[in-house]
Amino acid sequence: MPRELEAAVGELGFARDGECFRRSFRADPEEVARTHARFAEHVDEIVLQTACRRPAPWDDALELLLRRIGGAGVEWWLTASGALAVRGLDVGPRDLDLVTDDDGAHVLGELLADALVEPFQPVDWFCRWWGRAFLGARVEWVGGVGPSADEPEPTDFGLVAAASLEWVTWRGHVLRVPPLELQLAVSDRRGLAERARRIRERWTDRHEAGTKGGATGG
Repeated sequence: MPRELEAAVGELGFARDGECFRRSFRADPEEVARTHARFAEHVDEIVLQTACRRPAPWDDALELLLRRIGGAGVEWWLTASGALAVRGLDVGPRDLDLVTDDDGAHVLGELLADALVEPFQPVDWFCRWWGRAFLGARVEWVGGVGPSADEPEPTDFGLVAAASLEWVTWRGHVLRVPPLELQLAVSDRRGLAERARRIRERWTDRHEAGTKGGATGG
């Protein structure tokens, strides 16, 4: 397996076990079998998108997601590269990352039950729940995020971000996303230089537009 594909498999949470890669789940064996069948159906596309060998149709996946969520009343918001993409930044998301509460995590698990590529499950992480589905691109969500998400510094998926969300309009949909300055700080810390450059350009443009608007208004 090429090194970049092996790295992508690792990013997906699989660990090498001899000649194989394995991932364990805290779920009913029948559910593991059902979701594994879907994963096997889409594994090539998932790995190639994760390795950036093939662009992920994140926009089509988001449209499908929004149609499925509909009026379910789920409290959720978009983070990571998807949150930047809906602002119009050319960052090429490989997936969509959603943050919700405990109840929302379970509702998403039900709404996306036929698209799950691994079991929706409880986790002992910075959150209490985790889900991964495939709608032509990966859709992943966390539920019940706790304070540890912002340790040692604030992230764009933790409680700090949740307390300062902004609204953006994308294809007629109103979505909640973290503030640009927080996503810029996270990108700088992660060494994502090109992403940080694009965010900084947008941040500067918005700041200058606001300054001019204020001067005109005065």
